[in-house]
Amino acid sequence: MIPYKTALVVNRLSKQPIYIQLTNQFIDLIKHGKLTPKAKLPGSRTLSEMLGLHRKTIVACYEELTMQGWIVSLPQKGTFVNADLPVLKLKGLGEAINSCDDRVSGFEFEKNQKLTRNFPQSFQDDYLYVNDGIADSRLAPTKDVAMIYRNCVTTKSAIKHLSYGTTYGNITLREVLVTYLNETRGLNISIDNIMITRGSQMGMFLASQLLFNKQDYVIIGETNYSSSDTTFEYAGAQLLRVKVDDQGLDMDNIELLCKRYKIKAVYTTSHHHHPTAVTLSAERRIQLLNLAKIHKFAIIEDDYDYDFHYNHAPILPLASHDENGHVIYVGSVCKTVAPVYRIGYLIASKDFVDECAKLRRFVDRQGDALLELTFAKFIKEGCLDRHIKKVLRVYKARRDLFCSLLKKELNDYVSFDIPKGGMAIWLTLNKKYSWDEVSEKALEQKLVITEWQRYDMANVKHNSIRMGFAAYNEQEIYEFVKRLKKAFMTLS
Repeated sequence: MIPYKTALVVNRLSKQPIYIQLTNQFIDLIKHGKLTPKAKLPGSRTLSEMLGLHRKTIVACYEELTMQGWIVSLPQKGTFVNADLPVLKLKGLGEAINSCDDRVSGFEFEKNQKLTRNFPQSFQDDYLYVNDGIADSRLAPTKDVAMIYRNCVTTKSAIKHLSYGTTYGNITLREVLVTYLNETRGLNISIDNIMITRGSQMGMFLASQLLFNKQDYVIIGETNYSSSDTTFEYAGAQLLRVKVDDQGLDMDNIELLCKRYKIKAVYTTSHHHHPTAVTLSAERRIQLLNLAKIHKFAIIEDDYDYDFHYNHAPILPLASHDENGHVIYVGSVCKTVAPVYRIGYLIASKDFVDECAKLRRFVDRQGDALLELTFAKFIKEGCLDRHIKKVLRVYKARRDLFCSLLKKELNDYVSFDIPKGGMAIWLTLNKKYSWDEVSEKALEQKLVITEWQRYDMANVKHNSIRMGFAAYNEQEIYEFVKRLKKAFMTLS
């Protein structure tokens, strides 16, 4: 007989009702064969006395088990484990699982080698982390956002945003962004040309799924945003790389490739090339648009940090000059405000936007309508512009400090050009050293350089990485350079 008194354990501090605790434990005993089919269970009065529980609790447990089909009650005979239950095939002896974390899937599935990159999922407070160039979340206008959000959710009209909505995104935000982007970036779009996404990466994913079939060709930079490489390859595209110089993508290389291959798309981070931070020149922008018209390919323009330019006004995007429907323009608010606010957009011809909206339904049924409405008001009331003006001054000062310290303390080890905009520098290591050994020594100083290899996906051995500065305050910048210097000195 099962030792019910020790086999069934009740936690009176748990929020879960006691009869449910008992129910789940009975199910576990049945699943693992400790209670076999047709096994008779103790009467409710007997079990209540064994466990020191009220009889009504046991009755409720048995009723729940009966309703779920685990047990049956036979009049005048008692309560039994359901005889028709199939035997659950479990792991054999010696293969017991200690926890859910130990489990592996019992079925086959494809492990895509393109998705092997693994960024840190948690961060320790006493460590500093090299990043791609991200905003300082401490400067995010959370009070403004919270105030507007509170206002949005407490109005009577909020109820209509709580159900299913359009896959194009909140219509108010789309209208506001159309006006805002037309005014600030020289676009000439209507509401039919825009859909809201959960960030620029989502826009790039949707576009690539529609553009590419297996063996289609996409042109990217020799140095390039590695996540776009993965996104395009995942969609089945073949990557063709062209050189990147101080004027951006090499158009002569692109033209030669267009004559040799049927090019489906060209990807560019035109404002600040990722990762080198160079700007695609005006001449090359016009050349690229002309090539797109001649060879009928799409231009995926990822304008990830348009707002951050320090030396002069931002250069208008390719999308502002597109009159032939070739540019797919993706961007986001999260890069400007804070990564947690997943608000982005995809802009293209109406037919392409419509198709993206159809596909989005099967990726993410819709966005966060209330958050989108919040950001519509955030932009319309001028909060975004005020935030940009504020952080531009801060990030420029941080860029200047970071660059001056690197020049002063690490001039023998690294070289770089001061970026005109963006939130990161392109740092080239002295050929005597490798980032592999530097990252190992930096870790000893509690400075983490993650996956530096992703900056050389073409394996040209340029010995450079992208190093963000915007997320660190003045004190942290001094400490960052101090730790990096100590790492270098241990190499000498």
